[in-house]
Amino acid sequence: MLSNNNFSLSDNLTIILHKNPNITELYLNNNTIPILHSYTFCNLSKLTILDVSNNSIQTVEQAAFAGLNQLTALHLQNNEIAHLDSSVFVFLKSLKILNLQNNNLGHFEIEVSLNLTTVTLFGNPWNCSCGLLSLQSWLNNSQLIIENEKNTTCTSPDSLKTQPIKTALLSNCNRKEETEAITKLYSSINSSNDTGASGYNDTDRKLSYSDFPPIGKSWKFLIGVFIVIVTTTMLIITAIKVPVWYRHMISYNHSRLDEDESGMFEENFSTDMCHFPPGPNTNENDSIVIFEQFHTFVPEEDGFIEDKYIDT
Repeated sequence: MLSNNNFSLSDNLTIILHKNPNITELYLNNNTIPILHSYTFCNLSKLTILDVSNNSIQTVEQAAFAGLNQLTALHLQNNEIAHLDSSVFVFLKSLKILNLQNNNLGHFEIEVSLNLTTVTLFGNPWNCSCGLLSLQSWLNNSQLIIENEKNTTCTSPDSLKTQPIKTALLSNCNRKEETEAITKLYSSINSSNDTGASGYNDTDRKLSYSDFPPIGKSWKFLIGVFIVIVTTTMLIITAIKVPVWYRHMISYNHSRLDEDESGMFEENFSTDMCHFPPGPNTNENDSIVIFEQFHTFVPEEDGFIEDKYIDT
């Protein structure tokens, strides 16, 4: 028993704890501990109960409970904790009882899986806004017992005062939660880029993309609309332009005549000197010249036949 001794978890006390790995129950309540440092209890692998209630604890560091794989009950009541990251409990695979009564918690986001059977939350100034949505969802979707549930109520806003945090109506939170998730995702990407430049691996990151809720699917709808607009525009342009192109191409659809076909259009003339019986007024010395035109007929493209007459 180390309770009521005005301890503050100094380095000396931490060394003593590390030298006693067989401790199964540790009571540090009613001391003056201001902060729970990372790896303070890492060597107490057999510890099942840890009581640090009635202290002045304001900060719980990320790995404060690392190594406590067998811990089943954790008492943090009657402290001054105003912010608590649920990821500090990720090492507590066997934790069943969690007491956070009478702290300064206004929000408590549940980002990891907590397989608790009993939780105590009353006595905190809960702000029943969208920041409490993850806690409320966890309380309603798990089979745990909420100690003094009726007195675990909202302190703000005024419209929800005295309403149990488990059933308080948190309105207009879906869009805000999605926006906050996107903001966190971008921040995580930026920090990961900075971390990669510094030489750290992905496993060193505190958060992963899977920790955030899925982003809404409205962007898929916008992409679909854009594709439909582009496709429709291309079809309209094609329907307008194709007849013009066709007429343009057909106007040049001529074949060059072969050189040997040029003779088809030459006119051959021959002369024949014919003598008719002299008439009464006809001089024998006069002669009639008759031009015979031998014209090779070739149908033209317009379907008409052009006749040429012989002039005498």
